[in-house]
Amino acid sequence: MAGELSAGFELDAFLRLNQASWPEWLAALRLLAGLREGQTRPGRAPVGAVSAVSCAAGTVLCLNACRRMRLGPWRRSGPLWVRVLSGPVRVVGDGEVFQAGAEDGRLVMVRSGPVVVELGPGSRALLVVPAPGIGPAGAPPAPTTARGLVDDYLFRAGFFLDHADAVRGTRELIDRLTGALAADAAIRPGPCLDRRLRRAIDLIQEQRGWVFDLPELARHAGASERNLYYLMKRETGMTPYRFYQRCRLIRVRRRLVDCRCELPHISWYAADEGFSHLGRFAALYRQHFGELPSETVQWRRRLLQVAGSRAEAVVLS
Repeated sequence: MAGELSAGFELDAFLRLNQASWPEWLAALRLLAGLREGQTRPGRAPVGAVSAVSCAAGTVLCLNACRRMRLGPWRRSGPLWVRVLSGPVRVVGDGEVFQAGAEDGRLVMVRSGPVVVELGPGSRALLVVPAPGIGPAGAPPAPTTARGLVDDYLFRAGFFLDHADAVRGTRELIDRLTGALAADAAIRPGPCLDRRLRRAIDLIQEQRGWVFDLPELARHAGASERNLYYLMKRETGMTPYRFYQRCRLIRVRRRLVDCRCELPHISWYAADEGFSHLGRFAALYRQHFGELPSETVQWRRRLLQVAGSRAEAVVLS
């Protein structure tokens, strides 16, 4: 199905909703980013996935749409940025209409006022949403510089060491986009992983039952163990084992986000990914995601109780 979450999805470590209903989707965006209105076609098909990283300065959202939707009007007193990752996305704001696609690499900025974001089936978009009261603190970066900042953030998000690292990276992105920090010095050359490192990462992400074995990973990548270790550490900031551990935690998180049973079998999900000590697993999970496994399940269950009264589907003509 178009819009289903897959391995390597942007911000997949910070998944909040997957295969969500429309009331859940709107309730989540209300809590995460202050969105109170939206429209979609009626039906029971899932709307899509939402990932989010929040900090004191705002939230970075990644939206993965399964069907056509209209989000907004988003009544904002400050700026908002939209980076199209897949499919067509239409943004209405500042008295203009921006029709953007992934192929043009465009980053749309709306300075203030009502904003509407329209996505179609299979569309993916990254939204940078500063918190209320967080506005331009200096000269904003040039469009190409701003796009480079967002793309660099997306690359680094795949290798955040833990929740604290994700929060720091998100705060830095928002501060640089709003001019609170200088932007030019922050941009690195375009992220392009060494092919040997790419092979190692693909094996870890795609081979779910694979048990960590550095010599085997090095042979698969076509590098010595020492070279692979330092190559990954230099380019991503993570060791091969730390990345392997992160991928297993992400797979458990996805199952917890999808869980709708009364008593989630957290220990079963953890054991399926090789975590035999539940206490140690819970500590690792909290370090990586900023919450306990039980809190991930409870967050989705509370959505409709907290904001469901305002999350009603409206028919698109």
